[in-house]
This record gives sequence, structure tokens and C-alpha cells, in this order.
Amino acid sequence: MELIMKAGAAQDIAAAVIRLNPLDDVLVARQPLTEGLHLAHENVTVRQAIPAGHKIATRHIGKGEPLRRYGQIIGFASQPIEPGEHVHVHNVEMGDFSRDYAFGADAKPTAQREATFQGIVRADGRVATRNYIGILTSVNCSATVARAIADHFRRDIHPEALAAYPNVDGVVALTHGVGCAVDPGGEALAMLQRTLGGYAVHPNFHAVLMIGLGCETNQIDDLLKARGLEASNQLRTFTIQGTGGTSKTIASGIAQVRSLLAEANRVEREPVSARHLIVGLQCGGSDGYSGITANPALGNAVDRLVAAGGTAILSETPEVYGAEHLLTRRAVSREVGEKLIRRIHWWEAYCARMNAELNNNPSAGNKAGGLTTILEKSLGAVAKAGSTNLVDVYEYAEAVTAHGLVFMDTPGYDPISATGQVAGGANLIAFTTGRGSAYGCAPSPSIKLATNSRMFEHQEEDMDVNCGGIADGSTTIEERGAHIFELMLRIASGERSKSEQHGYGQNEFVPWQIGAIT
Repeated sequence: MELIMKAGAAQDIAAAVIRLNPLDDVLVARQPLTEGLHLAHENVTVRQAIPAGHKIATRHIGKGEPLRRYGQIIGFASQPIEPGEHVHVHNVEMGDFSRDYAFGADAKPTAQREATFQGIVRADGRVATRNYIGILTSVNCSATVARAIADHFRRDIHPEALAAYPNVDGVVALTHGVGCAVDPGGEALAMLQRTLGGYAVHPNFHAVLMIGLGCETNQIDDLLKARGLEASNQLRTFTIQGTGGTSKTIASGIAQVRSLLAEANRVEREPVSARHLIVGLQCGGSDGYSGITANPALGNAVDRLVAAGGTAILSETPEVYGAEHLLTRRAVSREVGEKLIRRIHWWEAYCARMNAELNNNPSAGNKAGGLTTILEKSLGAVAKAGSTNLVDVYEYAEAVTAHGLVFMDTPGYDPISATGQVAGGANLIAFTTGRGSAYGCAPSPSIKLATNSRMFEHQEEDMDVNCGGIADGSTTIEERGAHIFELMLRIASGERSKSEQHGYGQNEFVPWQIGAIT
């Protein structure tokens, strides 16, 4: 048995440290390690206190030498590191190294399985997991009006407003801070229009009101034309200036929502194939356990989803940086792999232009939780993607049409990333967190997966699944993966997630603002 020895006491080492790969130069602390603790199996003595989730060196590492976790490079020693020392931001730095993209080398046939959920089938055949009425804004100037309309139907404020419509999940206003003072022919406006257009036709909306001020750069007619859309009974458009002012616009919006409720309430759920599930994969408030517990468990669930014909969207391009070669090896073609590398190169150039660096991505909370570099964070993050083939790569908020594992280019900031995924068609979000992120996403439900038991128990009111038992051996990646997949099906069938119960979703709509404001 592997033992920890201190002051004559012995404990099972499995309760204290984890070795993830035989090639690794570090162990991960399952619990706080005290100075002088001897790890007999590794013949390493702890030289200073190591927080839970952080790393401890197993050998001498010279300055400039690479360090490995998961059998992959996570950084380089900025100073000599001795066995038993804490390995973290004070002695690890980034450095250049080559990655073998080996396009398609690990691509393999995908297993097949049957799975169903109780979905809402729209008249055109699209399948929804929720049934909302949405209010979108073309510009920040109409945000107050949109929120006032939605607030009139809030169940926590006016429970009588939707009492007769139990099949309507709610009326939500999704507002933003842009839409004017941008280049009318530029990338920024095109991206905003792509995002709004994706939400306007999202199957989780029975109908959408799109409201503008009237004089903004992002004219609603131009947006509809750019996205190949037309106003209809299910997509209604108007402006404050055209309606005659704020109070008139609010009254008109309330009346229009009321006129839609009876029809929206007539929906019924029916059994549909899991091939209609499109799940956006997110991680936020990551810690040293993310790549050990919740992310690989979610990856196992993704493999099950893909086998059932469904789609999973991996995103957050800065958080696959340094691990992109693990995805290109699974690409179904060289073309797909090269599409991903082009997005990586775009981010390198973007950061250089903005006088930034991709390694700035790990947040203060990530570092406090044990993550040291973006390379380490990325290697854990890609575990969410499971083991199936990468079948396509999409631009931000681009409509996802492929079935299987796909990648969408987004920033690492969770609300912006998930907004792009939902615009692309995601009707469910699966979100792992180690620090305790509180997040929800309308109109698509969000499932929260805790990476460690301590956080789950402390913040259980926000967490749907505890994956912490994987670290202490009380459960397995396989068991948690099966549990997560079954929960996906239940949530897609109408069971409410924790974030939905708390009313999250409206304020988390954050389109990517990429352009200059003039």
C-alpha cells in the first residue's frame, strides 16, 4: 500500500496525492500537505506547506527544464526546483515548444447508442428543451424598455401574469451594451448581428420581440437582411421612436407578449432522439481538480452524447492553447484540424496587437485553486471534450449543423463564450467549476458540475452534480459520466437545473464585443 509517513503515523497515500501520468514531474495534493510529510511511495518529503489542489515536485528540475502534468508540458522551471517543493507561479513560467499536430492520427469510428428525451418539436421540425418568449434588443438604448416588458411577466414579482400558462417557461429580456457607434461594414457589427440572429431563431423561443431605438447603427431591417430572416408573427420587430416613446413601447410589448401566450402554452413534450441535443461545454472558476474530476467526467458524458447522435460544442479558444494538438490529432480531416490552428494563430496575433499574452488567462481564482499556466489549464479543459472525433470548427455564434464533437471559437470568459454557443444552437449548457461559479443561461438550461466535494457541500444550492468523489476514489469517471448524461436527458426533458431555480439567465447574455467603438 502507498503510504504517507509523519511522526510515526501512516495513512493511505491515495487520500493525499494523485499521480496522473507516469511521465509527470508533479503530484497533485488531494488535501493540504504539511512540511516534513514523507510520501513513501514517491520517496519525496514535503519541503513546505502545499494547499489542496496544488502541485508538489517529484524530482530535481533544473532552471529552464519543462515540467509535465498529464504527461504533457505545462511550463518551464524559472528557477531550480527540488523534490518536495511547491510547484506554482513563483517557479514556473511559459516558454515556446513544438507540438505535433498529427492531423487525424487518432481519429476513430464512433460507437453508436440509442437515447431519447422529452422534447418540444416546433412546427418546422426543430427541437426545443425549453419554451420561452424572448425579447431582444438591437442596441443598448432599448434595453430599459425590453426589461420593463419582461419584468411584467416575472413569476417572482407578478405570479398571476403567467398563472394560466404553465407550459411557458418565462418571458426573458436579453440586452447588451453595443449596437451603435461601430463600423456598419465591420466585423464587430457582423458578429453582433450573427449573435442576435442566432437567438432570434433559437428553438427554445416560441416567439421573439426585437426592439430598437430607431436611429442606431444596428438597424433591425439590416440585421434581418444580413441573417436571411423576415419579420413574422413569431419574430416581431419595432422601435421606441417608431412607436412613439418609452411608455407606449412598453405597453405595446406587453400587449404583444399577451397575444402570444395562449399559443405558446399549447406545446406538448414528446419522445425525441438525443441527436437533437446540442450541448455547450463550459468551465469557469477552475481549480487543480478540474482536469482530474469534473472535466473528464463531462468528457465521458460527451462520448455518450455523441454516440447517441448528439452534438457537443467545445469552446474558449484561449483555454485550449497549448493543448490544441490533442484535438487536431482527433480531427476527421486535415482541413478541420487546420481550421482550429488558424483560430489559435488569430488569437496569438490578437493578443500581440493588444499588448497582451494568452498566459494571462488563468484568473486569480484559478491560481488560488492550483492552476499555474494556461498550458496546465488547457490540458484540463480539453478533457471536457471526451475522446470522439473533432468533426468541425465554427466561428463565434455561427450556426452549428454538424453532429458530434465540434469547436466554436470564443473567448475564455464564460458568459461571452456560452452566449456564442447558444447563438449557434446549443439547447443545453454543461458547466464545470472548482471555485463555485454561479451561472445560468436563458433560454438554454445550464447544469453545474462541481470538481471537488468541499466546494459542492459549501455551495450545494448552486451545484447540480458533485464530481469530487473521483479524487478520493469513492466514485469513478465512468459512473459520474453516466450520471451526467442521464441528467442531461432529464434537464432537456424539463427538469429544472439549480441555476434556473434561482432565476439566472437574463443578465448572462453577453455578446462578444470585438471592435472599436467610435
